[in-house]
Amino acid sequence: MTVAPATTAREDVGRLYRSRLSKGRATLGELFGGHVEVASEGAWVTTADGGRFLNCGGYGVFLTGARHPTVLRYVTEQLHSHPVATRLFLEPQAALAADALVSVAPPGLERVHFAGSGAEAVETAIKVARTQGRTRLIAMESCYHGKTMGALSLTAREVFQNPFRPLLPDITHVPYGDTASLAEALAAAPGEACVFVEPVQGEAGVVIPPPGYLREVERLCREHGALLVLDEIQTGMGRLGSWWGADAEDVRPDLLLVGKGLSGGVVPVSAVLSTPEAFSVLDRDPYLHTSTFSGAPLATAAARGALAAIQEDELVDRARVLGDEILNVLGRIVRAHYGNGVREVRGRGLLLGVEFTEPGAAGDLLIELIEHGVVANHSLNSHLVLRLTPPAVLTRGDLDFLYEALDRACRAQSARYGR
Repeated sequence: MTVAPATTAREDVGRLYRSRLSKGRATLGELFGGHVEVASEGAWVTTADGGRFLNCGGYGVFLTGARHPTVLRYVTEQLHSHPVATRLFLEPQAALAADALVSVAPPGLERVHFAGSGAEAVETAIKVARTQGRTRLIAMESCYHGKTMGALSLTAREVFQNPFRPLLPDITHVPYGDTASLAEALAAAPGEACVFVEPVQGEAGVVIPPPGYLREVERLCREHGALLVLDEIQTGMGRLGSWWGADAEDVRPDLLLVGKGLSGGVVPVSAVLSTPEAFSVLDRDPYLHTSTFSGAPLATAAARGALAAIQEDELVDRARVLGDEILNVLGRIVRAHYGNGVREVRGRGLLLGVEFTEPGAAGDLLIELIEHGVVANHSLNSHLVLRLTPPAVLTRGDLDFLYEALDRACRAQSARYGR
């Protein structure tokens, strides 16, 4: 039996957002057309008035699309048997999900801690670093690691940080891709540092580091006795056309953060994978870092389903192939309409970005794409970049729709920003 919302009317939902949730969020929803989403399947979202939108957004969550049948099967079976555990007894779903995750992780990562969001995974990594005496945190300029207090201390954007100061002390930010600056920061804190880095900076506007960068970051961490944390919350689980961004350079971090795609687009869940050495203190005392819903059976069933779906449908390879095609066509379309108004079209796998030269162009194209039936994303740390994170389950018909919508949307906006 389906329980329908009490109301789906645009005016009613907007009023409730404004009076009960957030006036700002209500205004943002109106800016994007005031649509009320009520259903989803595969690559498509349906609104209350019957509209259908190709979902190339979702901030990296929907690699498997919405409501993938394999993920639904795992979650439904668990929902009807045992969705939340007592936390006193041993429970199989968390153990099985951890084992499945370790089986596809970079070598050496053998311990798993489950959480509910990417920011919680970052908080866990900060605490693990503290247990190992690494109290000086180093992150990259323009990085994004979340907005809880510890994660926000790493996230390098003052507009998010300033209302909540003071944040955590002893944090240094160095330029992304600049190993000389990182070496200098590490040399100033031998044996005391923990480095957080994204294989590709998603919220910074799909910034791809120079070849060999991650490998050199790892080498510098080893040289100076620092822990290395790879934040793969957005880039992992096949998003880049490989299981992990670490795979491209055979990097072996001390901790690896997973989220977004781990949910299978069904139940929020995140995880921290760790070496036994880094996890040693939490390994001995399970009460030092806990959360009521950490490792909940329903969430870890979703994680198992997501891992199974990716493997069964070969979505990692498909993300690579689709990404190469979309990047090529995307570049051709936007350059044809915007000309020198486009600074760069870049991406890896199904994490794609278009950087414009003029403020406003990315936001206007985002809104225009919605008008033409495509959901994309803005980049929180770069107002010049339109970001696409499409699912790896796109069909040929979906791709044709995407390309036609892109062409029409760019044509509509090019008079303002193009040639």
